[in-house]
Amino acid sequence: MIRYHLKELIAEKEFEERRRITIGEIAKETGINRMTLSKIINHPGHSTVTDNLDKLCDYFDCEIEQLVTHIKEAKDRSTPLSD
Repeated sequence: MIRYHLKELIAEKEFEERRRITIGEIAKETGINRMTLSKIINHPGHSTVTDNLDKLCDYFDCEIEQLVTHIKEAKDRSTPLSD
């Protein structure tokens, strides 16, 4: 699963700039729909296009590794292995 760190990046930017940053502002600056940003923030594993990731990296002036992390999901050990 992909984990987004958008909340953390917003908090860091707010601290650095000493002001509140809204989803609306990010949407306006990046061209990403507000609903898409809301889903990235609130729905773990939400799928989005790479263009959005690129725009967010530009907006936050960060590397992709600061925006997303791949989380390995636990395998279900109750199912038998197939040959």
